[in-house]
Amino acid sequence: MTDTEWWRPARHTDRRPALLARARIQQAIRAWLEAEGFIEVDPSALALSPGNEAHLHGFATEAIDNDGARRPMYLHTSPEFAMKKMLAAGETRIASFAHVWRNRERGVLHAPEFTMLEWYRVGEDYTALMDDCAALLRVAATAAGSEMLRYRDAECDPFAPPERVSVVDALREYAGPDLFETMDSGGEPDRDALAAQMRAHGMRVAADDTWSDMVSRALVERVEPHLGYGRAVILDRYPVPEAALARRCPDDHRVAERFELYACGVELANGFGELTDPDEQRARFVAEMAEKQRVYGESYPLDEDFLAALSIMPEASGIALGFDRLVMLATAAPSIDAVIWAPVP
Repeated sequence: MTDTEWWRPARHTDRRPALLARARIQQAIRAWLEAEGFIEVDPSALALSPGNEAHLHGFATEAIDNDGARRPMYLHTSPEFAMKKMLAAGETRIASFAHVWRNRERGVLHAPEFTMLEWYRVGEDYTALMDDCAALLRVAATAAGSEMLRYRDAECDPFAPPERVSVVDALREYAGPDLFETMDSGGEPDRDALAAQMRAHGMRVAADDTWSDMVSRALVERVEPHLGYGRAVILDRYPVPEAALARRCPDDHRVAERFELYACGVELANGFGELTDPDEQRARFVAEMAEKQRVYGESYPLDEDFLAALSIMPEASGIALGFDRLVMLATAAPSIDAVIWAPVP
């Protein structure tokens, strides 16, 4: 019997306690969302664009119209575009447990199909989402009957207030480079300046590495392994080039209102003060797709409806949380597949 044969009765018996905990956690989160005044919505999974981030990969399909005409479509990588259109339409607090699909992702923490909990607050600062995250860690642990979140040999107290640290400060502490020394006042990056700092601190730099490539490597290799041990960490204020959908911080235009939540060294959530300027959003998408074309030889279309909706979308904050990963940590499961009822073969 292999781990992939989840339908074997003996294997299901082993998996069932974590799956039942998953159901309790989802029920408890739904109750919390309702108490907070959220409406649960159900965005469609088929989209004109799966998302426009360079290193995000969608599953492509095709729609055949009644007249036989064929149109390219994608399974969404996030319900974000659809949910922001709902905000433009007039909704103010919405949430969704959405199945999403991401290609080129498979591993202990990655499944090609998984459940994303996404929610939005109109007229509220993105720091409100940080409070939401702290509350949901408590809700999940309580529903699972767990005093601690666990992954491998790491533990995190879900009832302790999360620590908040900026990306720039975290990189200085754990990796060495000072990103502010490699950016101008408007946030434009200097690739060569960062490459020199990376090498000076013992990190590899490839000839074709972009500034963003180097930042990502430093975060993954030097920073993430330190985050969320003992208590959760909110990694805040990402550089603008690393925050394609977030608005700039009003006090420093080099960084944006983006944060990620970590527990036990695992990224759980990605939150934003949402960008609502359609012209700036278009420019960022075009740059992201140019980079995708350069690296992978493909790009995705822009959702023009989404860009049009941004022009009337109110100021809002929004966040996506990997629900399966949260269940993993709350049940001390060894992998993401262990908490998915029917894992993708």
